[in-house]
Amino acid sequence: MKKILNDPSNLVPEMVSGMVASYPQYIRQIPDTLAVVRNDRAFNEKHAPKVGVVSGGGSGHEPLHMGFVGQGMLTAAVPGQVFTSPTPDQIYAAVKAADQGKGVLLIVKNYSGDVMNFDMAKDLASIDDIKVESIVVDDDVAVEDSLYTQGRRGVAGTVLVEKIVGAAAEAGLDLAALVKLGKAVIAQTKTIGVALHAATVPEVGHPGFELGPDEMEYGVGIHNEPGYKREKMVPSAALAKELLGKIGGHFDGGVAGKKFTVLVNGFGATPLGEQFVFANDVLEQLKDAKADVIFTKVGNYVTSLDMTGLSLTLLQMQDDQWLDYLNAPAATIGWGDSRNER
Repeated sequence: MKKILNDPSNLVPEMVSGMVASYPQYIRQIPDTLAVVRNDRAFNEKHAPKVGVVSGGGSGHEPLHMGFVGQGMLTAAVPGQVFTSPTPDQIYAAVKAADQGKGVLLIVKNYSGDVMNFDMAKDLASIDDIKVESIVVDDDVAVEDSLYTQGRRGVAGTVLVEKIVGAAAEAGLDLAALVKLGKAVIAQTKTIGVALHAATVPEVGHPGFELGPDEMEYGVGIHNEPGYKREKMVPSAALAKELLGKIGGHFDGGVAGKKFTVLVNGFGATPLGEQFVFANDVLEQLKDAKADVIFTKVGNYVTSLDMTGLSLTLLQMQDDQWLDYLNAPAATIGWGDSRNER
């Protein structure tokens, strides 16, 4: 195993420290925790209090979630250890730091540990009379249940939910409206991933599963969970056809005549050049299928350590306001320029 580390057991604290030291204009660390909160002037001076938006989960998926903390997206984020849910007390600290008196919305990926620990943090917050609601992202349509879930997994579509809900919170929507918006976006967000090589957890020291030199796994999860089939490698265009076929079946009536956001997400070790080749095939095939793509993102947004592979997310855009939220400014480490309207 070759990793740029000091002590594998100290990866997460050192990573958090490095992110905060590198980008103090966006985030600061909450004392006695691994969690981070917005550090921009608008938030610190609280001239116009808004609903706080908090997310988190196991580390290893960077820039999710800490890379999306900042004006226009998340108010705070809570990392756990690698592929491990953050503890309720750390989540509770993030909730308190994010609360501006208007309540806090938790965006939770659908993994059993995350759901349980975020719910416990919500109970702790109620003792302090902080109004907290939560929404659960379950966008992975590859498998119905997996190693760590009851129901579908929450994966790369999470970042689109965070962007839309975060922009809406920045615009001043109240907590109830944000819950309704988030649930509506989640219902229209579908993702499938594919792996060419498994991730290696530093403290384990070897890949989470083995693939032959000419094999790929369809439907793999972001924690090395198995997918729905393993086959020989195929060209990018054939891969795009497979994933679009699987995802398209989850939209009523298929994709024809519908408007979409497309997210091609790298898992950590796939070169951007290959991601753009795949994105080109996806966009051409959606065009041929009479689908209208109105917003795109390509890059590493929800990674899985050093996994080789990528995921495809389609969000059916059922409300024109969603596009405005995607294009709204966001000052974070990981999102980049929001102006991706086509």
